[in-house]
Amino acid sequence: MTDKQKMKEAIQSVIKSMMDRIMHKVLVEDPFIKEDHKAEKPLYAALVPDEIFKGSHFERRFVTPFGNVWEKLAIVAANNGLGHGEQGVSIKGQVNSERLRRIQEVLNTLEHSGRGKEKVRPDWKKELQYILEGKSEKLIPTTVICDVYAEDKRSNKKYAFELKAPLPNSDQTKVSKEKILKLYSMQPLQVDGAYYALPYNPYGKRADYAWAFPARWFDMKNDDVVLIGDEFWEKIGGTGTYKAFISAVNEIGKDYKDRIYREFLGIEPPGDLEEGKLD
Repeated sequence: MTDKQKMKEAIQSVIKSMMDRIMHKVLVEDPFIKEDHKAEKPLYAALVPDEIFKGSHFERRFVTPFGNVWEKLAIVAANNGLGHGEQGVSIKGQVNSERLRRIQEVLNTLEHSGRGKEKVRPDWKKELQYILEGKSEKLIPTTVICDVYAEDKRSNKKYAFELKAPLPNSDQTKVSKEKILKLYSMQPLQVDGAYYALPYNPYGKRADYAWAFPARWFDMKNDDVVLIGDEFWEKIGGTGTYKAFISAVNEIGKDYKDRIYREFLGIEPPGDLEEGKLD
């Protein structure tokens, strides 16, 4: 079995495990019951077909588990690509007190800009340069727990990733930026690179990414520290990882769509299921 085949099977295993749990949840543990829906929301039930709310019932039980699966998929990519990946690794180092002060200054400036003041746009290179110019003899022990940690076994380089859902909120992004700034401020550096990463781009091209909340903290279209979609998968798993990821998901997608139509919605699937494939 080739490395690509191993990666594909590992990716499919993670997704199948998640989907099987979801199907058990919506079919056995917590099914949609029309009578309960009509009793709880009689006005909605009188105006909107039950199938619409049945779909919403499934979506709520799908979105949260999938959010937790991204990190597992990233670990699969790292283990089969770079060579090693882990979740929730604590990276310990020392940061001088002036750099820590400047990190908070940068974050506070971004958070409060535009509120009766001139709007400040995030600029990673400029901000990091300002922070690294901070000098102090006082070194403070600092720990950063990264979402995903990866090591390239060939080059012996180490990477940390803050991996968030494709449409993250502002508070999550602020915390991630603080962690990444601390990693780049450690003396000596404990990783060769740290990144704010989104597993895919719902807007298509990076130049079109338009979700407003993370844009308060990063220039999502231009900052080098931001990785979106294929940029992230190629970084953590090596060349070809994104293509392998998409292929693995598409290969099992139709079977689950068929099951959802027949077992959950109780209808025959349409003949155009291929239209929903990832690309």
